[in-house]
Amino acid sequence: MLKKSVSSKLNGKEGIGANIHPIFKQKLTTGQKYADYITKFGGSWTFIIVFFIILLMWTFINSWVLLKKPFDPYPYILLNLVLSCLAAIQAPVILMSQNRQAERDRVDAKYDHQVNRKAEREIQDIQKDLDYIKNCLNKLKK
Repeated sequence: MLKKSVSSKLNGKEGIGANIHPIFKQKLTTGQKYADYITKFGGSWTFIIVFFIILLMWTFINSWVLLKKPFDPYPYILLNLVLSCLAAIQAPVILMSQNRQAERDRVDAKYDHQVNRKAEREIQDIQKDLDYIKNCLNKLKK
């Protein structure tokens, strides 16, 4: 009887790993994919190094190479405009990606909570079975 009870409980329940995590079921739009890519690239050392090199090249070309007629003379107003536009575009894209990450975190927390509840129920079932075995052993001893 006990053997049937335990085996039926084990066979009747789905393993935790059998459920597919909701994050992996999610389909991303093209905009979401690009937002994630831009955020990943924009927060990398590659972006910082490339950006620093472009700034140095811009300054060098306008200050020394084009001494007679630079396209963006010293206060670099055009460079400031480009940097402002970059910041104006990059900030909302990063915020979109952060909002998606927050949503993923909420889904993750909900999924973890469900897994923990399931594990708690399984532990309670195992505890009941152990108590039953203990009682049977105690009856046999008497």
